[in-house]
Amino acid sequence: YQRRVHGPRDKLAMVNELRGLGHIVAVTGDGTNDALALRRADVGISMGITGTDVAKDVAGIILLDDNFNSIVTAMKWGRNVYVAIRKFIQFQLTVNIVALTLAFFSAVVLSEAPLNSIQMLWVNLIMDTFASLALATDPATEDLLYTRPYSRRENVITLDMKVTIAASAVYQIGLLLIVLIYGPQMFGVASSIGITRREWNQVEGVHYTLFFHIFVFLQIFNEINCRKLSLNELNVFHGFFTNRLFLGIIASTAAVQISLIEFGGRSLRCSDLTLGQHLICILLGSSSLLVTLITK
Repeated sequence: YQRRVHGPRDKLAMVNELRGLGHIVAVTGDGTNDALALRRADVGISMGITGTDVAKDVAGIILLDDNFNSIVTAMKWGRNVYVAIRKFIQFQLTVNIVALTLAFFSAVVLSEAPLNSIQMLWVNLIMDTFASLALATDPATEDLLYTRPYSRRENVITLDMKVTIAASAVYQIGLLLIVLIYGPQMFGVASSIGITRREWNQVEGVHYTLFFHIFVFLQIFNEINCRKLSLNELNVFHGFFTNRLFLGIIASTAAVQISLIEFGGRSLRCSDLTLGQHLICILLGSSSLLVTLITK
C-alpha cells in the first residue's frame, strides 16, 4: 500500500482493507477525526501529550511521552508475553500427560499411587506457580522484532511444540515406568510396591522416593527445555545464565526438593538417599535435555 494517506477516511479505509485480508492492524492517531480508525483497528495507539481526549478514550495504548520508539517497545514486550504463554503451555501439557498416564497405570496395574497427596501438592506447585514464574521471566530481546507477525487464525500450539511435547512426554513416561517396575533391581533397593503407610520404613521407602525424585527433576530440566520453542533453537541455555530470576527459581525448586527428601521422613514418606542416589536422580532428570536436543 504505497499510497499517501490524505486523511482520516483514507486511514479508516486502509484499516478495513487490511483487516479484510486477515491482517492484525495497529493504527496511530492523535486527533478526534482519527477516532474511527483507532476504534476499528485491532490496536489503537494514541498520543498522550498531543492527543485529544476522544482519541485517548478509544485507543488501546496511550504513548505518555509521544515517542514512537515506545511502539517498538510495546510490540517487543507484547510478543514476549505471547511467547511466554506458549512456553508455559508446552510445559504444562508435557507434565500433565506424564502425570495422568502414570496415575492411570498405577491405579489399574498397581492399585496404588506411587506419589502420596503431599508429594502431589508439591508437584502441582512446581507445575503451576514456579513454572509460570520461571518461564515468564525471560526478558524481551531484539530477536522478537524479526519474527513474522502471528496470524489471528494461528494455533497457539505450533507443530514444533507438538513434536517437543510428544517426544518429552513419551520419554518421561517410559523412563518413569522403568523406574517404577524395575527400579528395585536397577538401584539395588527394596520394592515399595504394596507397602502401606503403617508398614512404611526408611529401607522399603527408597524405591518410591527415587521415583518421586526423578519425576521432579525431569520437570525441573523440562522447564529449561521449554525456554526455546522452535526446533531450530538448539541451545536452550541461550541467555540462561543472565536471567537471575529464572536461575533462582530453578535453584530454589531443586533445593526444596532435596530438603523434602532428606528431612521429609515418615510424614512425606520420603527415605534418606545417599549422595550417589541423589546424583543418579539428577542425571536421569537432566537426560530430558538430551532427548529434546535429539528431537530438534
